[in-house]
Amino acid sequence: MNTKSGKAKGRRLQNWVRDRLYDTFKFTEEDIRVAIMGESGEDIKLISSSAKAKFPYSIEIKNKEAHNVWADYAQASANAPESREPILVIKRNKHKPLAVIDATVLIEQLYWANGGAASKE
Repeated sequence: MNTKSGKAKGRRLQNWVRDRLYDTFKFTEEDIRVAIMGESGEDIKLISSSAKAKFPYSIEIKNKEAHNVWADYAQASANAPESREPILVIKRNKHKPLAVIDATVLIEQLYWANGGAASKE
């Protein structure tokens, strides 16, 4: 794959993530934007203070066939501002996108999403 098509592939996944955030959190172009290819830092830029308050995560996006999840997650961590938790979104051809997040953070978020109480089941 040449560089141009590889960047286009990455851009498609960036736009897909952005659109999911628009739909789910009702963000607008004033709240978030995708990074320009080659721009340093996060791949999804949170612009407004309300977006930063609603979404305390930093997203790194990788759309390629071979992933080194640990190296990619290390990049996500390095690019994340101190106040936000890194999330790595990965995808490869003919597979759905996956998110990689620290397991402890995921479990804590699920706990609080459940009202902060353990299930009685």
